[in-house]
Amino acid sequence: MLLLYERERPQPGTAAGAEIFGRVMAFHKECRDRGILVASDPLHDPQTATTVRIIDDTPMNTDGPFAETTEWLGGYFILETDKDTAVEMAQRCPSAATGCVEVRQIMDTS
Repeated sequence: MLLLYERERPQPGTAAGAEIFGRVMAFHKECRDRGILVASDPLHDPQTATTVRIIDDTPMNTDGPFAETTEWLGGYFILETDKDTAVEMAQRCPSAATGCVEVRQIMDTS
């Protein structure tokens, strides 16, 4: 899984938003054309999140992201490939230039 961490994301409908959306869609197409794309979705900004914790058996819900940080999870790509190819694709992902891309395997729990 490629986890895309962003510092900021241009708003849809702006020139900057259209430019980054075009680059991400080109990356999406490359993953699909290579036959390794399983799933991909952007996420809403962290201000829309609700963080849930259980403290002393009591649920605690907090609006917003779970930590103060300059980078936040903006989306993901699930690729079906080996780790070396996943790292190569992370290096090609536009988010690597504007934030970072974390490569992690999905744990098989079956």
